[in-house]
Formats: sequence, C-alpha cells, structure tokens
Amino acid sequence: MVKIVINDVTYDVPKEFTVLQACEQAGIDIPTLCNDDRLVAHAACRMCVVEVEGMRNLMTACSLKVSDGMKVQTHSPKVVEARRYILDLLMSNHPNDCLTCEKSGECKLQDYCYEYGVEGGSFVGEKRDLPPDESNEFYDYDRNKCILCGRCVRVCEELQCTSALTIDHRGFGALADTPFRAGRAESTCVSCGNCVAVCPVGALLPKREKRIRSWDTKKVKTTCTYCGVGCQLELITHKGKVIGSKPVEQGEPNHGLLCVKGSYATDFINHEERLKTPLIRKNGVLEEASWDAAFNLIVSKIKETKEKYGPDSLGGFTSARCTNEDNYLFQKLFRAVIGTNNIDHCARL
Repeated sequence: MVKIVINDVTYDVPKEFTVLQACEQAGIDIPTLCNDDRLVAHAACRMCVVEVEGMRNLMTACSLKVSDGMKVQTHSPKVVEARRYILDLLMSNHPNDCLTCEKSGECKLQDYCYEYGVEGGSFVGEKRDLPPDESNEFYDYDRNKCILCGRCVRVCEELQCTSALTIDHRGFGALADTPFRAGRAESTCVSCGNCVAVCPVGALLPKREKRIRSWDTKKVKTTCTYCGVGCQLELITHKGKVIGSKPVEQGEPNHGLLCVKGSYATDFINHEERLKTPLIRKNGVLEEASWDAAFNLIVSKIKETKEKYGPDSLGGFTSARCTNEDNYLFQKLFRAVIGTNNIDHCARL
C-alpha cells in the first residue's frame, strides 16, 4: 500500500493501482471515453487528465501508476479547461444530431458535454462525410460519429481475439474500421456485438425495425439460454416486447462479453409460432396441456416401457443449452433411477 493525496485528502491504495483506480476507490468520478477495466490502458481520449504536483503536464489517470506521496487534483481549473477543450475538439468533428440519435440518453459524449457546458464545436474546418457501413447483418457503423476512442478495436483484439478491426489511416483520416475499409461483411468479424456494447457514442448501433429512445426501454437481467456457460445479459424491452440484448458489464462468468447468439438472437421470443405450453398428441392431433399433465405422461410412458422391455430400451439425450447441473441430474436419472447407461449429449455431434 502507498499513500496518495487526492484533492487534499489522503488515501491508502495498493501500489499497483493507477490514479484512475485510486480515484474510483475513493468515490471520485473521473470522466473517461476510452477506458475499460478489462483492457490495457490506452490513454487515447485524454478525458481522464489530472494535475499532479511536480509534473509539468497534465497526466492521464488511466495510465499513470500511483506512487507514495503523490498529490493529485482531479477537478482543478486547469484540468476542467483541458476537458472542455477536448470535448470542443470532438464536437467540432461530430454530427450534432442528438435530437435524432438513438444513443441519446446513453451517450457518454453527450453526458460529458452537458456536465462541462460544451454546447457544440467552436472549431471551423473540414468535417467527415463518409457513408455508413451497413454490411453487417446485425449492426451498423456510422463512421462520422466515431470518436477514435479505440474501445471497439481493443475489445475485438484483446478479449474477443478476432482482430477484425484496426485504427485505419492516421491524422484527420483516421477511423476505427476494418482493414482497407472493406466493410464488416468482408472482414473476419464474427458478429459477436462486443464492439457495439462498448462503443460510448452512437457510432455502432444494432439494427432495429425502428429507432427507440433508451428511456422508453426497460432492462431485465437474465441468463442466456443458448448454451451451458451461463452468460449474464440484459434483455431490452419496449412496451412488453423484447427488442434486443446487451451483456451485463460486470457479469460472471462472461465478464461483459457475448457471442452472436447472446447479442442478437432474440427474435424468436416474439415469434408467432413459438411454443408456450407443452403439447400432448391425442387422436393424432397435438393439443395444449399443462406441465403437470406432460410430466405425468412422460413418467407413465417411461415406467411402462421399462417394465415391458427393460431399462436398456430407454435412452436419454441432453442439450448444451441446459446448465451443467441440469445435465448432471439428467444422466443421474437415467443411470441411477432408470438403470441404463444409454445417455448422450448434443455437444458430441
């Protein structure tokens, strides 16, 4: 542990902490656009700059390690003015379309501009006017709204390990895009949607039938059912209908990551042909039944078959979409109760 003075208050923090982590532990809010605790510090957005005694320039809190006796000011006039200047630069090359942007209400750039009193960009010059990349089946990329925070590139490379994105070109022409700007459909993108989940602005957005404001939606935390990993996600609902999903930021065991199924395969929930109750065949016709009636029928058929043909006449087949615990109990049922080893799993196929 080391002692660090933040805004004239002394704190004890682990020596491996960054200044940003020390501030978070102390409950001091530092603005960031590029930081993600799961990723290697990038110091790209410069929004987290702080004033450190004895250092000539402002330092990025996300990359600066603490040292014993360090004195930090997080909201001095010099720091606040630097953050306003950065926001001014960003807004000078950003579409000022908050009134029509679907990200409004969840956009960190919008929040910080409001917090620091930046109403628009004051720098006059050339602005990006590039066509959007709509080649991906599940999400769109508006190149004009990219703020070059690099979060999408880093999560794709460091966590998803697909490396489908890069910072293409340099200077004014730089963009977080696919190599040669060939489009998502022509890249190695696996449509996991993790880049969309970490984008702090409206550059990356899922495709939807219509634009819906964030404050008109509700989020319900649940467990993804597509496999047995148990990824935590939030279903996004609008007027009682599921319109999408996003990973829980600190959820276990997926740590804020999802695959393409968890991110986008939610349409079946509202499908008109989705089964909502068990069906029992009567006189050759499937009819809706209660769960108790279905279970009782299953049990009676198993007992009848076992008594007539023996336990090895029965077999069980389980699914990777069940939890490990459910699969364990299922094989226990067949081996210990029914008395057969005829048990298999769809993952072997």
